[in-house]
Amino acid sequence: MKSLIKINIIGYSIILFFTSCGNLVEGLNENPNSPTSSPYNFVLTGAEVGTIMVHEGETARKANIFSGHLEGIDRQHLGFSEYIVSSGDFDSQWDDAYVHAIRNAIVAEELAIEEGRIGIATGISKVLQALSFGTTTSLWGNIPFDEAGSIEVENPAFENQIEVYGKLQSLLDDAITELQSGEGRLVSNTDFYFEGDAIPWIEVAYTLKARYFMHTGNYNEAYQAATNGISSHDNSMLVPHVQAQPGSNLYNQFFAVSRPNDIKISDFFEGFMNPSSTEYRGDAKTDETARYNNYFRTNNSGVTVNTNGYMSADAPFPLVSYAENLLILAEAGLRSNSFNTGLTHLNEFRSFMQSGGYLYNVDGDTEGLQYDNYVNADFQNGGMANSDNLSQDDALLKEILEERYITLFGQIESFSDTRRTYEEQIVRVQVPPNAGDELPQRFLYPQSEIDRNNNTPSPIPDFFDKTPINQ
Repeated sequence: MKSLIKINIIGYSIILFFTSCGNLVEGLNENPNSPTSSPYNFVLTGAEVGTIMVHEGETARKANIFSGHLEGIDRQHLGFSEYIVSSGDFDSQWDDAYVHAIRNAIVAEELAIEEGRIGIATGISKVLQALSFGTTTSLWGNIPFDEAGSIEVENPAFENQIEVYGKLQSLLDDAITELQSGEGRLVSNTDFYFEGDAIPWIEVAYTLKARYFMHTGNYNEAYQAATNGISSHDNSMLVPHVQAQPGSNLYNQFFAVSRPNDIKISDFFEGFMNPSSTEYRGDAKTDETARYNNYFRTNNSGVTVNTNGYMSADAPFPLVSYAENLLILAEAGLRSNSFNTGLTHLNEFRSFMQSGGYLYNVDGDTEGLQYDNYVNADFQNGGMANSDNLSQDDALLKEILEERYITLFGQIESFSDTRRTYEEQIVRVQVPPNAGDELPQRFLYPQSEIDRNNNTPSPIPDFFDKTPINQ
C-alpha cells in the first residue's frame, strides 16, 4: 500500500505543483475564494508538497553552502559561496515558505474545521505549519507569525524570534492533543507521508519540539521531548520519490540533470569524511568509507553528490528523522543530564548506523561500515576519541556534533547547528568561512517583502548579524 501511495500521490502532486502551475496551489494564494472551492484533502496534499519545496529545494542548497557542506563553483552559486548575496536572492525561498507551505497548511486547517475533521486532520495541518514556521524563523529571525497567511492583512507584523519559538511549542502541543484524540480522520490517499496514521505524526511533533528546544538552547526540554520523538526509521518523515521526473529527488534533479557543474562538495566536508585525508575524523572504531561512498562521487568538477546513492532519483529525503532524534537525545542528554546519558544515546545511533542506518541504495554492502560502541575510556585524555586532550564531556560533545554535521548533510538543520554552536570554539565543527573570517548567520529578508511590507524590520539585518536566539 505504501508504494502505491508513493507513486500515485507524490508523483501526481509534484506534477500538479511544478508542471501545471498548480491550479490548486496557486489559486489558494491568488484568489481568496479559491480555498473554499477545494476540499481539505486536496489542500493538505498541496501543503505537503509545499514542505518539499522549502526543505529539499533551493532553500536547502543555500543553507548547505552557508554551513560548509557545499561549494558553489559557477554562475550565481559561485557568488553565494563567496557570500556575495542581495535581498533579491532570497525572494523565492520566502515565497516557498509562506505561499506554498505555510499558507496552504493554514488553509488546510481551516477547511478541516469546516468539514468537521477536528482531530487528526487539524493536528497534521498544525504539524506542517510548525515545520515550515520553525524553519523560516531559524533562517530569518523575526518573522510574521500570527498574521501570516491571512490575505486580508497587507502588512503582517514581524514577531520576535524568541516569542515565535514559544508559539511554535504551543502549536505543537495543540497538534499532539488533536492527533491523540483519534477523531477527524483523513480521506484515504491524502497524506503521502504517513497515510493518515496519527502515531508517526505524534512522534514527528515531539521531535520538532525537541528540535526547536535545541535551537533555543533549552536542552533539558529538548531531551524530554525527544524521549517521545521518532522511535524508528520507519516513522521518520521522509519525502517519497520515484525514478521519473518530476517526482524524483530534487537534489538529484539539480545535480544529475539541471546544474551538474554549478555546485560541488566543499573541500572541508570531503576531507572530513575521506579515509584517505589527513583531516579524516574516523578512528579505530569508526570507518566512514561506506558513508563516504554513499554520499559522494567524482566528476569533472570535483567531488559532488552521489546521484546513484544517497541522492538517487528515488531516494527519500529526510525532513524530520529517527537519526536526528537519536542525536538530539545524545547531545541534549549530555548537556542536561550526564556523560553516560549522552554516550548511551550516541551508541544507539552508532548501532543504527552499523546496519546501514539511513543510507540509501547500499544494497547490503557493509564493507567500510563500522560504528562500534564507544566506552568511557575512549573520551578520556589520550583516548581514541579525544586526541585533543579535552575534558571527557567536551570530547563526547565534539563527537556528537560531528555526527550531527555529517548526518544532517543536505538538510537545513545543518545551518542551524553551525550557528547554534558558533561560539563553542572547543567543540564545534570547525567549518572554515569561504570568504573573510565570519560564517553567515541568516538569510536576508527578501526584496519582495521589503518593497511590499511596511513592517519589515529596519534597519535590515546584515548577512552576518546573528538572529536573536544565537546572540
